[in-house]
Amino acid sequence: MRNSLGAMLAIGLAGLQFIAVLAIVFSSYLTSERALMDHARGLLSDVGFNTIEHSKGFLNPARGAAELAARLAQNHIVASDDHRALEQLLFQQLQLAPQFAGLYYGSENGDFIYVMRSDGPGPFRTKFVIVDGPRRHVEMIWRDNKFNFITRETDPADTFDPRTRPWYERARDTLGTIWTDPYIFFSSQQPGITLAAPVLNGEGGIRGVVGVDIEISDISDFLARLKIGNTGKALIINRNGDVIAHPQPELIKTRDSDGTLRFTSINEIEDPIARAAFGDTDAEPDFDFLVGSERPFQFTHNGAVYVSTLMPIISEILPWTIAVYAPEDDFTGVIKRNRTENLWIAAVVAIITGLVGLLLAEFIHQPVKAFAVRSALISQGEIDPSEPQPSTYRELAHANETLVQQIVARKKTEQEYGQTFDLSSRGMAQTDWASGRFLRVNAQLCAMMGYGADELKDMRIADLVQPGSNLSLALDAGALDESFATTQEAWFQRKDGSAICVTLNAIVIRDHDGRPLHAVLTLDDVTESKEKEAQISQLNSDLSHLARGNTMGQMAAGLAHELNQPLAVIAQDADTARLILEQDADHDPELREILTEIEQQSHRAADIIRALRGFILKDGGARHRFSFVELFEQTQRLVQPEAHRAGVSIIADLGQPPMVEANRIQVAQVIVNLLRNAIEAIASENPGGAGRVTVSALPVDGALQVSVHDSGPGVAEGVKLFSRFETTKPDGMGLGLSICRTMVEANGGQLWQDPQVTGGACFRFTLPFAKIA
Repeated sequence: MRNSLGAMLAIGLAGLQFIAVLAIVFSSYLTSERALMDHARGLLSDVGFNTIEHSKGFLNPARGAAELAARLAQNHIVASDDHRALEQLLFQQLQLAPQFAGLYYGSENGDFIYVMRSDGPGPFRTKFVIVDGPRRHVEMIWRDNKFNFITRETDPADTFDPRTRPWYERARDTLGTIWTDPYIFFSSQQPGITLAAPVLNGEGGIRGVVGVDIEISDISDFLARLKIGNTGKALIINRNGDVIAHPQPELIKTRDSDGTLRFTSINEIEDPIARAAFGDTDAEPDFDFLVGSERPFQFTHNGAVYVSTLMPIISEILPWTIAVYAPEDDFTGVIKRNRTENLWIAAVVAIITGLVGLLLAEFIHQPVKAFAVRSALISQGEIDPSEPQPSTYRELAHANETLVQQIVARKKTEQEYGQTFDLSSRGMAQTDWASGRFLRVNAQLCAMMGYGADELKDMRIADLVQPGSNLSLALDAGALDESFATTQEAWFQRKDGSAICVTLNAIVIRDHDGRPLHAVLTLDDVTESKEKEAQISQLNSDLSHLARGNTMGQMAAGLAHELNQPLAVIAQDADTARLILEQDADHDPELREILTEIEQQSHRAADIIRALRGFILKDGGARHRFSFVELFEQTQRLVQPEAHRAGVSIIADLGQPPMVEANRIQVAQVIVNLLRNAIEAIASENPGGAGRVTVSALPVDGALQVSVHDSGPGVAEGVKLFSRFETTKPDGMGLGLSICRTMVEANGGQLWQDPQVTGGACFRFTLPFAKIA
């Protein structure tokens, strides 16, 4: 009997261990396989979406370039009949987009200008086809990267007419931007696509068509760099089944019998796995590439299982689909090998466990054998029961004594818990598991809710919750689950109708078998703290509102202060330029000066906006090395009209100071603001009289100190110059000097008013010298 018991214990322990290990291994395998397969499908999906976005980002600039050139020509910004200007525009667009192979313009009279990349004798080549009645002139010009002329040649035998090309005819027929299907470019023998946009004449017709040739071989390079498992690949298939991009770009081109190059179709590509995944099969002869939504699936090739996905088309104008595949073993091969290893480990563990079980069974059997032998001897009368008991009995007696001690300790704990429950300063209650009624409540809960203990025992916790509160306790009708424990905050209603905010903690008490006995609730009145939180929240909201108001005030003041004059100059010069254009079609020198002034003032307006935006966002703006003397001469021009009207002379004594490093626009704003303040101060004291503003600059303590001294009335006592909303002007906002100080400090300097200087006001600020490279 002893041996069979030991064997059963050993076999049972080993068997259970083996089954447990197998269960863990297989459950881990299944969950890991599922997770890895989900990860694999997610990876394929991400690759598809990334490829779609890369393709869009690759091709979108072409639409912008073509439509921009069309709009410029259409709006006469760059006249389409000015061939050199149009060539330069196309040249600039070609330089901006490395994926462009060439840009061109064809007109309704047969003129054609084509700027393309070239292998020599220069990096860029322009082809001109100029038609003048019966005469036709074809010329090629090579230029370098800076549009400098290198060489030229003519081609009298060229008969090219853009009006007969499919891209021209489609753009003319649709009067909109069109894309061609991908094809192999004749000259470069690289895969590409053409985009064309019409140049309208404003009368329902067109003056010409702007086109862009785009090489898409970079998309294949992008696919080659993608990491999809160990051997997975992604490819792009056109709506007609042609493979237009593949990690191995040499596979997508094939040569017809007539020697012309074309794209390889999916059914003939030298990628057998791609053919098996996405090509026509007997089971599915009408495979549709233009799916409306993502389509994941699995397939088998040469005994190997593959996962793949087919993405929806990129867009209506680019009916391409992204196809991705990868071997399943790239993702699950590791766990398959790990499963086999774990099975061997489980077998070894089971054998070792069986041997240990035999030893353990023998060890456990010894006390049982001692009990059996002593019982048999006592029953036969061979020993006296009063004789000393074996050690096992003493151990059992000790265990019994320990159990009695545990019972006593438990009763003591229950008594202490009862006292804690009744005398707790927090509201406490016990509720019935089945009905959710109160079984026991303490005095604090009664005082908190205003009910007596007998009244509460006829109620449920839901009866105390104020209507509309968000408390969600499953304490009724036995709805508590086994793991119930919660901490919530809700509004309760007292007996007198008043509301209090309560934090409620609830747990479930169970017996030794896990059956629920009752729920214990602990309630704290947090009404006062909630009111304080509401007050703090309101204060924080008020402070945030005030801060936003200050910021918006600064921004509005800065915009009104700085943008008025540049925008006025822009409008005036633009009007003058238009009048000159209407009166004289020749290129007048004055036109160039006016247009240059427009450009300078436009840039200044844009720079001011960016500088003000950077100031509001507290990013400090970008700093650059510049000459303060040059900057002062430029800013002086802005306030010179105001100074002339006020009869004020601006005298500069700057010398030749070293270069400074700061935000050029912000420093210009500070100079303009200080000069205007000085001019206004002089004009207010002596309207129409003579006055002067002296600006000087000296190196002081490693920085350039700039002084602006006027001959005005000076600063009155009691005026806080650099405080916000503090102003001496009747229509001032009190923000100019405050913003100036902030700008100077943001550039590493200081701004102050020198009270020791008499005979007017003197403001000084410093700028750090530029570091020597």
